[in-house]
Amino acid sequence: MVSKESCRNEIRAAIRQLSDRCLYSAAKWAGEQLVGIEQDPSNFTPSNTRFQRGSSSIRRRFSTNESISTPQPSVGFSQPPATPLPEEDEVIDCDLYLLAKSYFDCREYRRASHVLRDQLSKKSVFLRCYALYLAGEKRKEEEMIELEGPLGKSDAINRELVSLERELSALKRTGAIDSFGLYLYGVVLKEKGNESLARACLVESVNSYPWNWSAWSELQSLCTSIEILNSLSLNNHWMKEFFLGSAYQELRMHTESLAKYEYLQGIFSFSNYIQAQTAKAQYSLREFDQVEIMFEDLLRNDPYRVEDMDLYSNVLYAKEACAALSYLAHKVFLTDKYRPESCCIVGNYYSLKGQHEKAVMYFRRALKLNKKYLSAWTLMGHEYVEMKNTPAAIDAYRRAVDINPCDYRAWYGLGQAYEMMGMPFYALHYFRKSIFFLPNDSRLWIAMAKCYQSEQLHMLEEAIKCYKRAVNCSDTEGIALNQLAKLHQKLGRNEEAAFYFEKDLERMDAEGLEGPNMFEALVFLATHLKTNKKFDEAEVYCTRLLDYSGPEKEKAKSLLRGIRMAQTGFPSMDMEHFPL
Repeated sequence: MVSKESCRNEIRAAIRQLSDRCLYSAAKWAGEQLVGIEQDPSNFTPSNTRFQRGSSSIRRRFSTNESISTPQPSVGFSQPPATPLPEEDEVIDCDLYLLAKSYFDCREYRRASHVLRDQLSKKSVFLRCYALYLAGEKRKEEEMIELEGPLGKSDAINRELVSLERELSALKRTGAIDSFGLYLYGVVLKEKGNESLARACLVESVNSYPWNWSAWSELQSLCTSIEILNSLSLNNHWMKEFFLGSAYQELRMHTESLAKYEYLQGIFSFSNYIQAQTAKAQYSLREFDQVEIMFEDLLRNDPYRVEDMDLYSNVLYAKEACAALSYLAHKVFLTDKYRPESCCIVGNYYSLKGQHEKAVMYFRRALKLNKKYLSAWTLMGHEYVEMKNTPAAIDAYRRAVDINPCDYRAWYGLGQAYEMMGMPFYALHYFRKSIFFLPNDSRLWIAMAKCYQSEQLHMLEEAIKCYKRAVNCSDTEGIALNQLAKLHQKLGRNEEAAFYFEKDLERMDAEGLEGPNMFEALVFLATHLKTNKKFDEAEVYCTRLLDYSGPEKEKAKSLLRGIRMAQTGFPSMDMEHFPL
């Protein structure tokens, strides 16, 4: 594995180069990884005591001292010498470049582009084209608002894409383009729908300059299947491990993603990014208690962080932790209320309080800030479902699917909406879509099974198959076992029904649960065993029923009388000898 000092030197140089080209998101990401590398204890000073924090749950899990034992990387991975940093262009046009960069930083993109119109260095060409691209994006956003409103659908496009594609493709043909130009060319091709060529350009970009996280992120968005991901010809570099960890997570390969981040912990022991990504993977695995601990730790170390905090609010919402969610909403609102994440957190708070109209208002505010913010569309769809406004819910879910066709939550939401409208065939189609993207979630299989059980379809055999899949996917709520037992009972398959009732009873006993499902299971098993002349076993279940009060107890007495009559051939005259 590459040394910490080597990574540190590479990242420091990359931050300067990325910032100089106005790639500020990539520079910020690199800076976070830089301070995530553990410092040599001998270099500790009061100015870098941030590295001495010892509260990190991630840190405690993966290392205990400077000599860190790290998991082995994937088979065949070997760390080659670091890719050389590109040579800086000759500073012929330095003054003009500084002026253009100043205009760029003030969001005067066309002025920045105009200043560099006659400059031919690769660095100047990139900034000129990048400024032109952002000017087109800015105008596109303005047109969308002018024509359709902030949340309306619009055909507005970036009108600079055609000229940019023509210029960048010519530069690529002549070899007069660097890795940053290739990154921008890949972005332009992606916007124009040429995904295959965009992937090729982005792969070439990250292979020649691996420290640009923005290029990796664009490449990841084009890897919509594991087959596409495996087909990429990427050089071995530690940045590739970050990319694979994120890509695996998007492809719902959470175990593989966690393995990558565990490996990267060997160098980036204090990386908040890795901690947040690990929490995301654990969230997808529904390990809510662990996720809550990790986010609490993350906020202690980075108290003004807003990024990823909407995911933390989802965890608090699922756990119905109203006080903690209220505190988080108040905190992020004071930090930066005009962030989509902040609006979603406040929306989740109002949703938990049952104030769905207010929740929708904040989700809409999040979308005004970022029209492509996937979580806000999905969460707003959920709110409309709660409000029984199914047309609005369907529209919100469709917008989410348009942004990310692999988002199982939006497909699942569409299924729920059509189910509410009494259209099980449509619902079934969307549930199948959601299961395709997340085949190991029991909730999705149960939803599809209920569709098959509906009066319009009444396909009970298909419902049974779905419930069996739900059981195999660890249905923690026990819905599938109970429904399997009932369906087999309805179909007259009493042996199968008894098997599933017994399994469900074992689950309830293990979890210490009571309720109508337990009563139903006990009655069926007692009756079934009595019918099959297994009187001793039937009596055990009847005795358990006697612990209930009301009709359950009377049912148990009736069954016991029947058992005694079957055993002796004479009616029982007295019940006092039975334990009550």
